[in-house]
Amino acid sequence: EGKKTKRNPAVESDTIIGVIDSGITPESQSFSDKGFGPPPKKWKGACSGGKNFTCNNKLIGARDYTKQSARDYDGHGTHTASTAAGNAVADVSFFGIGNGTVRGGVPASRVAVYKACKELCSSQDILSAFDEAIADGVDIISISLGRETASPYEKDATAIGAFHAMAKGILTVNAAGNYGPKAGVVCSVAPWILSVAASTTNRGIYTKVVLGDGKTLLGKSVNTFDMKGVKYPLVYGKSAGFSICEEESIKFPQATILKSETIFNQTAPRVASFSSRGPNVIAVDLLKPDITAPGVEILAAYSLKLSPSQSNSDTRRVKYSLISGTSMSCPHVAGVAAYVKTFNPKWSPSMIHSAIMTTAWPMNATGTNFASTEFAYGAGHINPIAALIPGLVYEFDKADHIAFLCGLNYTAKFLKLIAGEAVTCTTENKILPRNLNYPSMSAKLTISNSSFTVTFNRTVTNVGTPNSTYKSKVVLLHGFKLNVKVSPSVLTMKSVNEKQSFTVIVTGSGLDTKMPSSAHLIWSDGTHSVRSPIVVYTDGDY
Repeated sequence: EGKKTKRNPAVESDTIIGVIDSGITPESQSFSDKGFGPPPKKWKGACSGGKNFTCNNKLIGARDYTKQSARDYDGHGTHTASTAAGNAVADVSFFGIGNGTVRGGVPASRVAVYKACKELCSSQDILSAFDEAIADGVDIISISLGRETASPYEKDATAIGAFHAMAKGILTVNAAGNYGPKAGVVCSVAPWILSVAASTTNRGIYTKVVLGDGKTLLGKSVNTFDMKGVKYPLVYGKSAGFSICEEESIKFPQATILKSETIFNQTAPRVASFSSRGPNVIAVDLLKPDITAPGVEILAAYSLKLSPSQSNSDTRRVKYSLISGTSMSCPHVAGVAAYVKTFNPKWSPSMIHSAIMTTAWPMNATGTNFASTEFAYGAGHINPIAALIPGLVYEFDKADHIAFLCGLNYTAKFLKLIAGEAVTCTTENKILPRNLNYPSMSAKLTISNSSFTVTFNRTVTNVGTPNSTYKSKVVLLHGFKLNVKVSPSVLTMKSVNEKQSFTVIVTGSGLDTKMPSSAHLIWSDGTHSVRSPIVVYTDGDY
């Protein structure tokens, strides 16, 4: 926590983060209510955690849909909840690895858990969890659940539940999925959801293997065991496809695996290889994921009901464990969303969504394929402090999302499945999906070798200072060269909450089938920098 970090403990204490997951470990120190007063008056929930389960003034609510209890038997839910909102707990490590203080994004906030998962998560239980989280009065919903590929919105329980949360003023943050680095597999693809990819931090955990000839190999692994000089025979023949034996070919047939160590100052952030990539296969003109956040080797609270390896033969039990995944990056962003809301309590879900995206640290493509570009990291890496004061925001509400769905040619039947009410699409409430007032701009074109023109229409709202002038700047990035024109190129905001519209026209003479063409649009008044990625692509090798 740096010197520039602002906190608002009184408002944080009235902020409730709802976590839909595998339950929680209520006895964890991360959820102690020491120093907490009674729950906020707006709280309408209950503690229905089952037998031998107790809530407190930190963990104010628990509901179970698995006919088990709200207790976490998997470790996943405890880990994500503590990452979003856990108390600060000093001197924590994983068997001496990664020692330090653990804390959630908003440690003074309250937690409400909704256990929708055991081995699997049913759509019915997920929808029930959303319904009750909305009725209970949570401020932010964190749901670290995903799948191998995206589903149409009307078949996606998370998308349906999050739509209803959005309509009630609640932002849902969701994991992008763990099926990378393959492109086109991001599973969180609805515009009313803030979709989170996973990236590394500057702390890496490595294991050294010392060979018999003295050579040392360094690899990415977590080994908690210190052999203390004792050598053991190691045979793992089950994994061998076939054997080749050349007698006396190795003079020193032994090796020592050392206990893992932490190495800092790693090049970071980088998108984790497992993090699911776009393009978005459901709405091809909507860039997903939206943002990336730490999701590799995250140390957070864990369940005592199972071992950290989740092996039945492993008798170890830990209060805190290291886990990697977009499930870990998702609650980081949920915590940031709650943090932004504590300073801007009247902001809508889309305003928080926009603030987080447009203030992100920019990232660069690490290769020459789709999976290494904005389809991996969206707007970039999360920047919590900057998100408090974005300057301008892109607002989009329920009516805008209906227009977006109408633009995707959704029928009245499927719209009702998503919105929960009868909706009829007309020419007045139908837009091109690329013209949803989203903080990023993306378009898929069907022809790669001919000239093209793409237009994006956007409106920004001033949440900065009155009498401010924003000038546009375009930064060209990778892929074939784009020509980008912004009209008007200057926006003058006389008052707070004033809205101004602009058009972005992108032209080019061709597209690379192996890599998208992209640019950044930056609006700046000298104090704020409001950045949006622009991505144009075609069918290609992904």
